[in-house]
Amino acid sequence: MPKAQRTVTVGSRVGLHARPASTFVQAVAATGHNVTITKTNGDDADGASILSVLALAVGHGEEIVLDVEGDNAEVIADELASLLTSDLDAD
Repeated sequence: MPKAQRTVTVGSRVGLHARPASTFVQAVAATGHNVTITKTNGDDADGASILSVLALAVGHGEEIVLDVEGDNAEVIADELASLLTSDLDAD
């Protein structure tokens, strides 16, 4: 199965909490791909699980690794990376 990986810096002012995490998880679920995000300390989460993503406590400006598995993994990884680098909590 095709795989892709991106290292991204979280752009949301509040990190991946509440609304930004929900937006990301919904985007992951819509792709139908297996997505994992991993912090630099090695902790990881299923990108489709809001509780797992929130539990990572990813802060603003923190670098995470995005792993995507499935058809068109490169395209999906680019789209999700772009989402993570934007400020998902902006009005």
